[in-house]
Amino acid sequence: MTDAPTGVTDVDKWDRGMTERIIALTRPIVKRYFRSEVRGLDNMPPGPSLVVANHSGGMLTFDLSVFAVDYYDTYGYERPLYALAFDTVFAGPAADFFRRTGVIRATRENAARALDAGGVVLVFPGGDFDVYRPTLRENAIDFDGRTGYISTAMEAGVPIVPAVSIGGQESQFFLSRGQWLSRLLGLTKFERKFFRTNILPITFGFPFGLSVLAPVNIPLPTKIVTEVLPPIDLAAVGVAADVKRLDAHVRWVMQKGLQALAAQRHFPILG
Repeated sequence: MTDAPTGVTDVDKWDRGMTERIIALTRPIVKRYFRSEVRGLDNMPPGPSLVVANHSGGMLTFDLSVFAVDYYDTYGYERPLYALAFDTVFAGPAADFFRRTGVIRATRENAARALDAGGVVLVFPGGDFDVYRPTLRENAIDFDGRTGYISTAMEAGVPIVPAVSIGGQESQFFLSRGQWLSRLLGLTKFERKFFRTNILPITFGFPFGLSVLAPVNIPLPTKIVTEVLPPIDLAAVGVAADVKRLDAHVRWVMQKGLQALAAQRHFPILG
């Protein structure tokens, strides 16, 4: 494989043909196994926007696939969907594959390029902290104080489109993020340096039962529902350029949306 030409960025590597093939392969998984629904896509503004979502499902999360299938089925492939991901995703041989399907390194520069190109950028600000939240707090919006998404949207002059999802955290039992265990084993500094995390998640699922990060259990066929909420114009919120207050407002809107979804859910896994 030859190196990419000088000046080619992660954003430039998006490949429509490959993305269409991956969407075709993942559609049966999210629509049949997870019976996924994405509601409110008509709330997407016509231009570039930053979609801010909660994250669920542990290591085998399907949040991106659930959203991407319905997004492309609704809007086609003229306006690419990019998803921001940690550097560790690009450490292996699949790095080029991820970039070609719109998964790009989570940097402000990449987000700005994608938005400037007219794309839609999906970000999960809570990252690993959110995706491994305990089952008892599955309906809580908590980004662990991460507010970079606010600055990204402000600098690009684009609206934030909140999206909340329910069901993914029912794919197994998430017992603890395991931050205490990471500290106890003296792994915190190592994990932060190499993996940008300080958690050692403890879960219980099928077929391995109790798992501390690994082995990875198979997600149960839980019904996943995502609700896209009306866009938020940060300039019109009325708290000037106060990043923390803007972040609090976005999370408040998302918390209300997630609670509304939870009120409609009758049974775990079944939906």
